[in-house]
This record gives sequence, C-alpha cells and structure tokens, in this order.
Amino acid sequence: MSIKRIGVLTSGGDAPGMNAAIRAVVRSGIYRGFQVYGIKKGYEGLLKGDMFEMNLRSVSDIMSRGGTILQTARSKDFATPEGVKRAARMAEVFQLDAIVVIGGDGSFRGARALAREGVNVIGIPATIDNDIGSTDYTIGFDTALNTVKDAIDKIKDTAYSHERCSVVEVMGRDAGYIALHCAIADGAEACILPEKKFDIDKDIIQPIIGCRNRGKHHYIVIIAEGVGGTMEIADQIKSITGISTTTTILGHLQRGGSPTVRDRVAASLMAVKATECLEAGERNKIIAEKNDRYISIDIEEALEMEKHIDESMIETSKMLSL
Repeated sequence: MSIKRIGVLTSGGDAPGMNAAIRAVVRSGIYRGFQVYGIKKGYEGLLKGDMFEMNLRSVSDIMSRGGTILQTARSKDFATPEGVKRAARMAEVFQLDAIVVIGGDGSFRGARALAREGVNVIGIPATIDNDIGSTDYTIGFDTALNTVKDAIDKIKDTAYSHERCSVVEVMGRDAGYIALHCAIADGAEACILPEKKFDIDKDIIQPIIGCRNRGKHHYIVIIAEGVGGTMEIADQIKSITGISTTTTILGHLQRGGSPTVRDRVAASLMAVKATECLEAGERNKIIAEKNDRYISIDIEEALEMEKHIDESMIETSKMLSL
C-alpha cells in the first residue's frame, strides 16, 4: 500500500520539542509527496474528526515554541475498545493511510491499539521523563533538565544566603532520570529516586550532617515525584538536624520553555526517520535513538522493552556529593 495521506498528533503530557517534530513530519512528509493532516488534541481529536490539512506555512516559526501547536488531551473514550474502533473508523473516513503519534508510553499503547484495528502507525518518543524502554532518548528531556538546573541554581543562591537545606521535587513520574541527572549537574547532597528504596538516616541525614561537619552551610536534596512524601521528608530533615529547611515543588514549570538545540535536532531527525519509514513501506514502528543512530522498532517489540536507571550514575552522584 502506497502512502498518500497521513495524520500527525501529539498525545499525553506535552514536551518541549514536540513542535519541532510536528514541523519535520509536515515538511518531510510533503517533500515525499504526502498530504499531511494535523489532528488536534490527540486521540480525542481523532475521535471527533478534529483535523485539518497542513502545508509548509502551517509549521513556520514554531520550532522555538514549547508545548504543541496541535494541543494534547487525555481521552477517556479512547481508552475503551469501542473508542479505539471509533477512532480507527474516523481515520478511514478521512482516508488517512497512516498516523504519526508523538508522545510517551501511554500514547504508544494507544497507537498499538489502533494498529491492531488496522490503522498504520509510527510513534515518535516525546516525554520529559525519558522513561521509554525502546529508546535511549526522548524529546523534551534535555530542555526539562536545563529548566530544573536553572531553578536549582537560583535556589542554591538563597539557600547559601540563609544557611538552609532546600528540598526540591522534580517531575519524572515513576522514573528518576530528571532527578539523577540534575543531582549530578547541581551537586546535590542527596537524590532520592523511585527506583531505589531509601533510608532517611543513611541516604539524607548522614550526607547533610557530613557536609555540615566539613564546613558547608547550604544543602540541596532532590526528590523525584514518584517517591512521594516530599513535604514529610523536608519536615523530618528539619526535625532531626535542626537545619532550616524549605520545600520547592517545580511542577509543570518543567514542561514549558523553548526547546534546546538537543531537543530540536532529535525531534527533527526522528520525524524525518518516521516519514522515511512510511515511504519505504514500514508500518507500526516506534522511532528510537540507539547509540546515536535513529532506527525503527516494531511497536509490539518496543512496548515490551524496559529501561533501567544507570547504577553507576547513582554511585557517581553520591561520590561527587561528598
């Protein structure tokens, strides 16, 4: 089956670089002779037929913008078997030969459900959490890291001025990639991850006291959101050490902002790879970065893959916090 018309949607949580991916899908798709339709608000828009034909000008000057011009939403209806069938039928109504899905693990599971209903799909990994097992890197991760880094740099300034401990909660859902990378980048005294059980005395209190005994007067503790109980951890630090302790939950600040060069380039190259796969007759694939190369992996296989946090990075973080 030759490809004539494709749809592109963004789904799940937004990530910086999604617009760069949309732009590259549209422009490389048109270059390959495809008609490209933008589907608004993810799978919810697909269900409603909320889509429009895009042209080269549709994606001008969007690469520097955070978020997604197509918007995104979580669809309860699409989460049902009936909803998936309706979405597949709508793709048929609009004569879409394939749909490019830009999003994270949940978005890919939705794409797989569509594939099982006969819709050709290609997935592009975009999530600040960097938690998709089939790829080394996901669009948005680097920008989120830099946002967190900038915030913690500012928090460290005031922590030093007031001789306090700052507990900072970062996003990442059930993965600790943002927390661990920023702990190394910002020299945190402690970093607590959902992947590792922790003991508050050994993993937080002892490092803080050790640093105080060596003459340090301010401390950073980074908590990944999947750990939970950030406020309670801060209260315990203050109660046990007597050190003035504040809590900062960075929240959705981490999703926004102009994407970094890393994210713009990764998004562009992944999207070009996606339309290349469609032109070559590949179907139901996930685009992945592996060893600095962009490859395609069968969607069923990709969703079975797991990603594990690098234990050596955890040890490095602890060593450098001494």
